Amino acid sequence: MLQAALRSGAAHRASVFELFARRLPDGRRYGVVAGTGRFLEALEDFRFGDAEIEDLRSRKVVDDATLEWLASYRFSGDIWGYAEGEAYFPGSPILVVESSFAEGVILETLALSMFNHDSAIASAASRMTAAAGDRPCIEMGSRRTHEMAAVAAARAAYIAGFATTSNLEAGRRFGVPTAGTSAHAFTLLHDDEREAFQAQVDCLGPGTTLLVDTYDVRAAVEIAVEVAGTGLGGVRLDSGDLLVQAGEVREQLDALGATQTRIVVTSDLDEYAIAALQAGPVDSYGVGTQLVTGSGAPTAGMVYKLVARADDSGQMVGVAKASKDKTSIGGRKYAVRRLDASGRAEAEVIGIGERPESDANDRELLTPLVRGGEVIGATTLEQARERHLASRTELPRRAVQLSRGEPAIPTAYVDDQP
Repeated sequence: MLQAALRSGAAHRASVFELFARRLPDGRRYGVVAGTGRFLEALEDFRFGDAEIEDLRSRKVVDDATLEWLASYRFSGDIWGYAEGEAYFPGSPILVVESSFAEGVILETLALSMFNHDSAIASAASRMTAAAGDRPCIEMGSRRTHEMAAVAAARAAYIAGFATTSNLEAGRRFGVPTAGTSAHAFTLLHDDEREAFQAQVDCLGPGTTLLVDTYDVRAAVEIAVEVAGTGLGGVRLDSGDLLVQAGEVREQLDALGATQTRIVVTSDLDEYAIAALQAGPVDSYGVGTQLVTGSGAPTAGMVYKLVARADDSGQMVGVAKASKDKTSIGGRKYAVRRLDASGRAEAEVIGIGERPESDANDRELLTPLVRGGEVIGATTLEQARERHLASRTELPRRAVQLSRGEPAIPTAYVDDQP
């Protein structure tokens, strides 16, 4: 596309690309924007170096004129977007890229790969933390996905409310708080559980969390308290009927005087399992596979489409795809969240070509991220986390219901405003 557009001259036409989701995953009521910070960081360093140019040349992927253009590539346009952590809905213009066609089209895969992955994880994580309430969730999915996806997943999960991650690289690179427990291998290494527990307590202190389901849970809990004392920090359950077992372990711990010892549960948890476990004396949840695979929706289904371009006179005109089942709406979009008098979200209102009329209760959704090629809208991970909590709290209560349903609020284009 780039080579042909450069040759025809159309590559330099002013253009607007938008990243959005036509629909939410089946039955979901809202999505969560994540990946913005990673995208902006990548954009600053997005270059075609000597190695990339030589590879394209040796394999004759594009011609010399295109290679020359790529060698000097620097994004110089403007980008607007939803703040990271914000809730989104079908049609929400999550990212708006204003640039030449050539500069914008080359970013498609970069943007989609990050936003589709991170938003899928954050959307699943939000459902899990909503179900968990004030009980913390630990991200533990590194062994169930690609090694680099694991780092991004830990970051996205933290934005959506997870308290910690077991992925140390996510802690180093992004500052996500880290935590973890021992594995069954540690217990099996020793001659018996008492020896294993003693070794862990001697090293890490009585506040550590001991894994008690390698053999017999009841016997292991008794040994754990004998070794660590009633100040034992926590026990982890990783198998069996977790709800029943948590109740039995809580009774046993209390009877032994370990009334403050926490119970951590793991074992293929998802938002539905977490909701069910809320009836039991569980203190925190460790979530792995279901989180890093999006809990049934491994991609957010976002697309990146050209929605406007300059015509021969230089005027911007809307353009849209009209093919069956994959239609898009032309024109540069603007978005506000319509709120009622109490601050509760009522609709996602999207203006085409102009900002929709709004009142004092409406909240602007698009924020400037890049201006003239310079990143101006970077936020911290903590700010994204705060934005998510505020955004989710603003939604109607039905948004956090786990039953299948329509999006929590409708998307209304400017001509359809209520």
